[in-house]
Amino acid sequence: MAKNAQTGDAGRASISVVITTFNEESNIGACLESLLWCDEILVVDSFSTDSTPEIVQRYAEMHPQLRFVQRTYYGSAAQKNWAMDETRHEWILIFDADERCTPELRREIETLLAEGPEHDAYTIHRRVYFLGALIRFSGWQNDQVVRLVRRGAGRYPNRRVHADMATRGPAPLLRESMEHYMVDDFHEYVLRIVKYSHWGAAQGWREGRQPGVAEILGRSAWRFVRTYFLQLGILDGMRGLVFCLLQAYGTYLKWSILWGWRVNAARGVEPLLPAFDENEETWQGLDELQPTAEPALPSRK
Repeated sequence: MAKNAQTGDAGRASISVVITTFNEESNIGACLESLLWCDEILVVDSFSTDSTPEIVQRYAEMHPQLRFVQRTYYGSAAQKNWAMDETRHEWILIFDADERCTPELRREIETLLAEGPEHDAYTIHRRVYFLGALIRFSGWQNDQVVRLVRRGAGRYPNRRVHADMATRGPAPLLRESMEHYMVDDFHEYVLRIVKYSHWGAAQGWREGRQPGVAEILGRSAWRFVRTYFLQLGILDGMRGLVFCLLQAYGTYLKWSILWGWRVNAARGVEPLLPAFDENEETWQGLDELQPTAEPALPSRK
């Protein structure tokens, strides 16, 4: 069967992949290589200042299904919602630049699309790497994200950071995993934690949250105890200790930033918040969807 707008290779349904980037010159090439099998590749860049745009454009010269666009970043949810609306095919796969599609996951997705999916969305497990080694515990052994969705059947909520996709119906877990090279440079990751904590505080400000001892001390301490002891981060050795402390630090920082903003607001000093995407089209369709429950069993397809 010839490839067209609705049918891809081997008679399967056509698929678009969305990749969001910002200063990902060390990751984007490997990410693209793992996804060249897709019928459309849309890279949405947040005006990178490194060589990410040049790398992607070189790939685009060799692979006509690849498109490169740039858009102001208002958070992962806004960027991915906008990007999904710009794709051309029935099925959409979503990746970050520091993630890789394994050959096993590719085969599972292609088989699923060839046989005819029973659901409108699917969840994918991520194997998380920290400084070159797999994090086996710390809660990340259960890291699962909805990343394969039929057009119109999934949408991210209006959150600046840590938004989980809402879907139409359940999103079963696929058998195979993607790989997530979350931390390759310790200094860069600490800066990322600070940035995400600032964004999380901004979300809390918009929601009217009032942090106190329970949030600043309690949530931070509980984050470490839960990930290091209850979720067995201790078995990841020194990497587990450092990793779990970093997660707790991010929690502490978010609530402390918000507390500082509340203190200053009482003194007449308002915080300078990051920009949020206020365009209603970015969030259209959310009312018709439901937050995705954690999938209980792998998909049999």
